[in-house]
Amino acid sequence: MLVQKRTDAENNPAAPPPNIRVRVKYGSIYHEIHISSQATFGELKKKLTGPTGLHHEDQKLYYKEKERDSKTFLDTVGVKDKSKVVLQEDPISKEKRYLEIRKNAKLEKAAKSVSDISLEVDTLAGQVSALESITCNGGKVAEKDVVTLIELLMSQLLKLDAIIADGDVKLQRKMQVRRVQKCVETLDVMKVKNSNPTSNGTAHPPLKQKHSNGEEHSNSPNQEQEQPSRNSASVVITTQWETFDSAPPPTTSTATIRPAQPSFTWDLL
Repeated sequence: MLVQKRTDAENNPAAPPPNIRVRVKYGSIYHEIHISSQATFGELKKKLTGPTGLHHEDQKLYYKEKERDSKTFLDTVGVKDKSKVVLQEDPISKEKRYLEIRKNAKLEKAAKSVSDISLEVDTLAGQVSALESITCNGGKVAEKDVVTLIELLMSQLLKLDAIIADGDVKLQRKMQVRRVQKCVETLDVMKVKNSNPTSNGTAHPPLKQKHSNGEEHSNSPNQEQEQPSRNSASVVITTQWETFDSAPPPTTSTATIRPAQPSFTWDLL
């Protein structure tokens, strides 16, 4: 029968690495930091953030007059208990971090602005839908309401144009711009329909004409058919007068009229 024998390593597991004290000089002040001997310089920077007030990304650590990378282990380069490390502030990293903070702050502000405008557009889009349903059912909306909604939507569009954003915020802004433009186009169609009330097939009311005799008559189709007959009668009368006026003057007879001579009885003589 075979029995596996445990090794000394299994019976006595490896002990955790011991902590060491590292003396960090920052300016004229020394800070003593307790840290694992197998930690990295990056971990040491994070421990120095509290006592020094420097962000770990703004720190530079020098050991034996050589700058050490944040991923380098302390024991690899020979850092031992009570070893001395020099800390300096990195102005370039600090400036980059500030620029990144400002960029993120602008993105957050832009995202909040787009979100607020989105809520306003939702409200205005609901009002546009209500007016559109009225026109679809054959009703007529007040032109003042249409103009007011267009002005409100255009003001939101100007706010969106003033927002400078990147990434997802830029896509959200573009989507809201398209929504506003679509609502404005819908209102423009309503405005055209209001300006053309006869587009729904209603007939024009009959036009009334006032004649010289003071009577008003409507131009109905039957009256338009009767009108030519009346005019034709007046034309016939006028023609008759023209025929009468154009008749040649009566001719006078050139024959001489002899006076009647009395008849005498010659027997009396």
